[in-house]
Amino acid sequence: QVQLVESGGGLVPAGGSLRLSCTTSGRTNSNYVMGWFRQAPGKEREFVAANNLSGTRTYYVDSVKGRFTISVDNAENTVYLAMNSLRPEDTALYYCALDARGRWSQRFDSSIYWYWGQGTQVTVSS
Repeated sequence: QVQLVESGGGLVPAGGSLRLSCTTSGRTNSNYVMGWFRQAPGKEREFVAANNLSGTRTYYVDSVKGRFTISVDNAENTVYLAMNSLRPEDTALYYCALDARGRWSQRFDSSIYWYWGQGTQVTVSS
């Protein structure tokens, strides 16, 4: 059984940085797709970024491109989402999720992800 454990959220001022971690356990494959989502209070969950577990593919939505960076540490079974130049509008509960079928073309669709982390809160003060 695959499990995802997230950490790294917190409270930072605008312009600050955080690094989220998503550690996987169980049997995984380098082609699996990891999606990053966030949900702000009163808003729908939105797709933020994605990567495959080999780290050879990454994708970012325009609102975070150039500010967020994904990196993969296969030795630690951990994927990192480094977030820089944070803005108040980045405030949300952030989730990592895993698609075990490697459906990269459908990475935007939350329904393809079988496994989800517990979420970690990111709060950016103005």
